[in-house]
Amino acid sequence: MAFGILFVIVMLRANATYWLGRAADSGGRKSRRLQNRLEGKSMYRARDIMATWGVAAVPLSFLTIGLQTAINFSAGAMRMPVRRYLPAVTVGSIIWATIYATAGTVLFTVIWNAISG
Repeated sequence: MAFGILFVIVMLRANATYWLGRAADSGGRKSRRLQNRLEGKSMYRARDIMATWGVAAVPLSFLTIGLQTAINFSAGAMRMPVRRYLPAVTVGSIIWATIYATAGTVLFTVIWNAISG
């Protein structure tokens, strides 16, 4: 059950970030403030990763802390085709949900056993 809930949450979040990236790329060039965000340090790093790794950067980003959002946003901003993005983000979401569901279950069990003696 934890896996399913986490999978849905991360799919919604990652896809929303992708679509925000697409929208920002479309309208962001008109806004100086948003343009500065699109040209920030983490976005340059994310774009370099995307340029090097391509579609594989999306699922691999789910193994990192701090780059997930930038990679998904830059995938949208760089107009990665949805037909490539959706399978990649699905694999990444499965990885992420598995890690967090497993770690969460283990942590809960350890704490529960410590409390209940």
